[in-house]
Amino acid sequence: MNDMPLLVIEDLHVKVAEKPILKGVTFSMNRGEVHVLLGQNGSGKSTLAYAIAGHPSYVVTQGKVLFAGEDLLAMEPDERARKGIFLAFQAPVAVPGVSVANFLRTAYQARFHGKVAPATDKTGGQSSGFSVIAFQKKLMAAMKSLKIDPALASRYLNDGFSGGEKKQMEVLQMALLQPALAIMDETDSGLDLDKLQIIGEGAARLSQEHNISMLVITHYKRLLKYIQPSHVHLLLDGRIAVSRGPALVDELEEKGFEHIRDTYARKSA
Repeated sequence: MNDMPLLVIEDLHVKVAEKPILKGVTFSMNRGEVHVLLGQNGSGKSTLAYAIAGHPSYVVTQGKVLFAGEDLLAMEPDERARKGIFLAFQAPVAVPGVSVANFLRTAYQARFHGKVAPATDKTGGQSSGFSVIAFQKKLMAAMKSLKIDPALASRYLNDGFSGGEKKQMEVLQMALLQPALAIMDETDSGLDLDKLQIIGEGAARLSQEHNISMLVITHYKRLLKYIQPSHVHLLLDGRIAVSRGPALVDELEEKGFEHIRDTYARKSA
């Protein structure tokens, strides 16, 4: 049913290396919505992202997570990805020996065809319903749309790439995989203004064109000039202290985290 929330998180507790990080997170997202998650370092923002994606080091000790009505916590990480969950990493890793084109082809086949077929065969890769030629055209079109140098397709993934190029690779994956939910974990960190605009505008356009829900984790307002949220959540001490509209971003910039923390503490007393 398309009218049900895409993501429902209820009383989620997560620990890392036996240390409790999330201590009862609850919120939900509808399809096509853009939510922003703000918070100080160590508040649990990235922990929430990795827990949703299924990283084994992030252990859920309590609560539930539903994705399109299904129990997300019962799924392995690869199944979550095939269902349409995408995580753009804060610090994308280099993969020497694997070209951008081959990496993306493998991910695309796994997402839409259920298995990885050989890169070439006598039918041009079409025996499994997958066409290498068609994929190459799709890849080049996506790179052009996102203003990415096409020469990067033949280079090893993120190997020797600048910080901006690495983040562009994350958005390129989003363009090809068209997830239902894209989690952007501080994608704006380390970007100059030109790359920020390219990546921000590209991600916003993808969200609108493909009805992609987005959970944007950030410290700064500057990315939100391009990716405009409908909901803003403030995570403090492992819990969501406040959930409001976009005006909360301006309030935080003006008054700071401690003001919100004090206000939240008084209301909770």
